[in-house]
Amino acid sequence: MATGVELFDLVVIGAGPAGLSAAIEARCFGLSVAVLDEQRRVGGQIYRAIEESSPRRREVLGPDYAAGAKLAQDFAACGAVHVGGAAVWNVAKDKTVSYLLDGGSRKIQGRSLVLASGAMERPFPVPGWTLPGVMGAGAAQILYKSSGAVPTEPVVLAGCGPLLFLLAQQYLDAGVKIKALIHTTGTGDYLRAASHVLGALCGWKDLSKGSRMLKKIRSHGVQTFAGASAFAIEGAEKAEAITFTHDGQRKRVQASLVLLHQGVVPNTQLSWSLRAEHRWDEQQLCWIPVTDACGQIEETGIYIAGDSRGIVGAKASASQGRLAGLAIAHQLQAISPEKFKAHEPAILEEIRAHTQIRPFLDTLYRPQDAHRIPADDEVTVCRCEEVKAGQIKKYVEVGCLGPNQTKAFGRCGMGPCQGRLCGLTVTEIIASERKVSPQEVGYYRIRPPIKPITLGELASFE
Repeated sequence: MATGVELFDLVVIGAGPAGLSAAIEARCFGLSVAVLDEQRRVGGQIYRAIEESSPRRREVLGPDYAAGAKLAQDFAACGAVHVGGAAVWNVAKDKTVSYLLDGGSRKIQGRSLVLASGAMERPFPVPGWTLPGVMGAGAAQILYKSSGAVPTEPVVLAGCGPLLFLLAQQYLDAGVKIKALIHTTGTGDYLRAASHVLGALCGWKDLSKGSRMLKKIRSHGVQTFAGASAFAIEGAEKAEAITFTHDGQRKRVQASLVLLHQGVVPNTQLSWSLRAEHRWDEQQLCWIPVTDACGQIEETGIYIAGDSRGIVGAKASASQGRLAGLAIAHQLQAISPEKFKAHEPAILEEIRAHTQIRPFLDTLYRPQDAHRIPADDEVTVCRCEEVKAGQIKKYVEVGCLGPNQTKAFGRCGMGPCQGRLCGLTVTEIIASERKVSPQEVGYYRIRPPIKPITLGELASFE
């Protein structure tokens, strides 16, 4: 153990549904727990600002968001230590966590760790996506959750995925004018998803929510285009319009604010930095860390729970957090093997029930190839270092085999985001050009600092 570092039985990184649930479960068995999160208050992205949200905001965001209040209350009562505003920049294999807080760098160590860093929006590299006035639909929703901020001008929502329709409904309830809803889901997607309809029917409550959302959107007379493709944002200095193909014709909708979205993907920066094994998931089109049934990376005492282990949603994330907390209590001998075996099957069944609908959703809302792998060589892929799709293709022509080599060719992935916004795109472009699987291409080698850190912050270590 590192000397002079505060030690806990469990350190959790992330205060969303998975992290909070892991902490609560571990505390039930008497373990000492510390939870670190970059936000000052608990909730993660899905329950962001839940503790200070107004009744009106909770009403607009809906019962799924309001349900986070009970989880936040249970966490506050469980006795775990909460370190808000902590930006984790390194996790070591000895389970020492280095983080930034109030301008200084600190360390904490656990006998076990739970990584619950959640999900992030999938990159949407289309022409014009870097223009001012273009942002992610998830980011726009976070603004509303955090401060009640909404657009003051008509907005266009474009892409695919449940969040796109959810945000449309929430904006309509909040009084925002939606100029157009342009989504890529078409007849072919429904036909492909039909093979998973049995699992979808098991999640009928979620399906009925989706049906109600679409009904509300239609009742407001929102101009809707289904089965759209080939998105591009026009504008010289800022967004002026979005163009797309619909029913075989090129169409254009004027807009100074365009919200793009094509689903979320696991935030795997921490697990990559630990050199954990990852596999390319062809269903969700992203990297997923390899763990055991309880979320443990090999025999390390380091667990992953929630959407950072694979997109499962808030309810399943909470169940995965509980399972990790239970497994850690067993591993640290806070409970007997018999007690662990008595509780584990019920939680696994919860997870199975909550995730039965996932294959249907993943197939129905599968992002189009052209919206993940730019055909236009002028599309910016690495926003930090301004590397374009055509440059990456040329790197492959002269021998570049994977994302790590793109750093040497043109600094791709070396900016402040450390490859978060471009990593998946770079992997898929290289795989497409080489005509091999993304698994063979691999991902960036993530090294600390995972988050930007100044020399002054680094020097502040005790």
